[in-house]
Amino acid sequence: MAAPEPGRCAYFVQRKKRFCKMVPAAGRRFCGEHGQLEGESDRKRIPCPLDPKHTVYEDQLQKHLKKCNAREKPKPVYFVQDINVDTKDVAEIPEIQQRPISSLPKEVLEDLIIKLKKATDGLELHHQEQILSHQALQEALNDPKNGESAFKHLKQQASILGNLEKLHLLGPGRCFVEFGAGRGKLSHWVDIALQNAENVHFLLVERATTRFKVDGKHKRRDSMFERLQVDIQHLCLNKVPILEKKNLPVVGIGKHLCGAATDLALRCLVDSYTTSSDAENEEPVLKRFKSDTTEVAFNSCPDNDRNEEGTLENSRTIAGIVLALCCHHRCDWTHYVGKEFFKSVGLGPGEFHYYQRMSSWATCGMQENITKSSLNDEEHGDQTDNTEEHDQTYSKTEDGSDTLQGILTVEERKEIGCLCKRLINHGRIEYLQQRGYKAALQYYTESAVSLENVLLTAVPRQSWISEPTT
Repeated sequence: MAAPEPGRCAYFVQRKKRFCKMVPAAGRRFCGEHGQLEGESDRKRIPCPLDPKHTVYEDQLQKHLKKCNAREKPKPVYFVQDINVDTKDVAEIPEIQQRPISSLPKEVLEDLIIKLKKATDGLELHHQEQILSHQALQEALNDPKNGESAFKHLKQQASILGNLEKLHLLGPGRCFVEFGAGRGKLSHWVDIALQNAENVHFLLVERATTRFKVDGKHKRRDSMFERLQVDIQHLCLNKVPILEKKNLPVVGIGKHLCGAATDLALRCLVDSYTTSSDAENEEPVLKRFKSDTTEVAFNSCPDNDRNEEGTLENSRTIAGIVLALCCHHRCDWTHYVGKEFFKSVGLGPGEFHYYQRMSSWATCGMQENITKSSLNDEEHGDQTDNTEEHDQTYSKTEDGSDTLQGILTVEERKEIGCLCKRLINHGRIEYLQQRGYKAALQYYTESAVSLENVLLTAVPRQSWISEPTT
């Protein structure tokens, strides 16, 4: 057995097959954690009541509790419990409807498919292609040092920026909110694309701590990056200090925002933010500026409604939303924003439960294409799984689609999976349209680059954001 490193604890940790790396006190062989185990310490150590995975000296317990990393920390001002959850229509799925799809009787599965095809009849099943790029990423795209996985992500980020530019959302005086930010790469490229823009701010929303963040590298004075470590479910944008202070129009962005996180982000932007927090009875901006015949441009707003930074006083407004969709099998009825649409076509939480699981069939024929490099993605977070190929893994392991060989072929399962995704996405589009947005779905990259290649975009129908004249 190798000896411990000089100046390090001499206790051998069996689980890790190495010596402890803690530094013992002067004249001791073992650290405080392991000294008692070896009979070197005359002070008693006890498990921490906040986290029994570590111990503490009994006579220092009260002091430790005040600084223990496991202690409950004060909630940030923008934390509002379940603010983005629709509590009005929470339905529990009967246990009989929670059976695995592979164990469903043939007639039940056939009935679900019939309902699915009836509900999607008349919907546009294929989206328009908007595979764009942006000059900000050209150098990186042409860099031979980038591997295949990095190149795929760069192509997606370039197309997202291209779509932002096409919607006139890349400009000064905006706050970009990246949901499920992970390392913050999407905001990084948006910032590079806006090098000469003034008064640009970035809020990176991620509930998990993230290693190798790129936003710390940005030192420009005219842009600011701030991380909000909070679940989207509890995020109240009205209470974020920079938005309270600046009143900047918000652009919501996200790359592969996983399942229910997409619905939470939409409700966070559309339902929770567009009404002023300073006046509960004040109408949302979209309603106050609504016109039946004309679109109100930013420059037509009265000067006395704007502050010195050119933004509307006492208003909360969404300039646009651009989200790359992902992982429909991780959606759930409680958070889904398209419940009204589902009900309008005679469907409910039971059907939704099965359709969100069947959505993974859209990639069920692709499992053999999974590579180690694609699964070990460069970017990933709790709420946003940028390893888009994991849908393929799900379709094989969760739904046991191989057991349906006698009922459905691979191609039929793939077609049904695509219909499920289209149905779920259409509910999101109707939700946005009912709230005054022009919403659309488009393919923003090739399926060879990402199997999750659908982009959701939305801008206010009566937009007051100025558009360049041609």
